[in-house]
Amino acid sequence: MEELVSIIVPTFNNEKFIKDTITKVQEQTYKNWEMIFINDASTDNSKYIIEKYIDKDKRIQLINLEQNSGVAIARNKGIEKAKGKYIAFLDADDIWDSIKLEKQIKFMEDNEYAFTYTDYQFVNEQGEKKGKIVEVPKTISYKQALKNTTIFTSTVILNVDRLGKNLIKMPNIRKGQDTATWWQILKTGIIAYGLNECLSMYRRSSNTLSSNKIKALKRTWYLYRNVEKFSVIRSFYYFCWYVLNAIKRRI
Repeated sequence: MEELVSIIVPTFNNEKFIKDTITKVQEQTYKNWEMIFINDASTDNSKYIIEKYIDKDKRIQLINLEQNSGVAIARNKGIEKAKGKYIAFLDADDIWDSIKLEKQIKFMEDNEYAFTYTDYQFVNEQGEKKGKIVEVPKTISYKQALKNTTIFTSTVILNVDRLGKNLIKMPNIRKGQDTATWWQILKTGIIAYGLNECLSMYRRSSNTLSSNKIKALKRTWYLYRNVEKFSVIRSFYYFCWYVLNAIKRRI
């Protein structure tokens, strides 16, 4: 008997990619899932595209937010509604391999892991694979995660029965809420385990790569100083490690 997996998908103006994202979930070899879209007040046709899929597949659900609230609140709405033993995160423009859920859930159940993530690869807007596969560490503790933000959100699956929804709930910050959540979980002594198979694709636009890198630097510094409340010296220590590991991922 397959345990239910709740897939949390926040979306804001992602009409270009939603069909592809849904199709890849429907192609999963693991069939016992619910896909919960949280429409963060999109102004495009995202809502109507999702509704068409809901008419044909009752495993897909939609929550509409009346005003744009940010990814943290959107994901938390999905977490509240989730009924699964497992919660998986998927951004509306990212792509899963068809065996993603089957492989990762087996990995978790065979080893009784509460928090797992996988290797991933960058793709362009057309879904074409670009660059090398990012190979993740086999384990990450809290202190290691502070130095290395390699955990990509669309690869993460959490065991709700083991962790509880309160621990999984994301801090209400506009940027970096996913990284802050991993730290929040790991800080309790939980270890995250990496599955070294490339099961997720991270879609990104070549036009925004430079600006995204600058935003990532600012976002991570903000997390050290304002979420973890580290001193400037301690923040700088972890920030240097973070930059070094980010460079290594791209070499």
